[in-house]
Amino acid sequence: MGVPAPLSDEEIAERLAALPGWERKGDEITRTYSIRYHAAVAAIVTIADRSRRVQHHADLDLRMDHLRATVTTHDANYRLTEADFDLARRIDAIVAAHQALPLD
Repeated sequence: MGVPAPLSDEEIAERLAALPGWERKGDEITRTYSIRYHAAVAAIVTIADRSRRVQHHADLDLRMDHLRATVTTHDANYRLTEADFDLARRIDAIVAAHQALPLD
């Protein structure tokens, strides 16, 4: 399996338009989710499992009332690739599912 091809600025803008809440910061995309702490912990475990399966990982920052996910492709010299946008969609779905779960 080769190194993923970096996307052009136009391709990145097009893909970001389809991912509400995500923003570009240099050669990364990032999103902050308002989520309760324990729900975020559960989401992180699921994100880690899915990331292992697709062999692409996000940087995750857990705080008391929010979770920030940052994605870039390390194997492509920290540039954005299609894999980043695929992972972002997966993270959105995982966080949405965990926010829907009652804590009690």
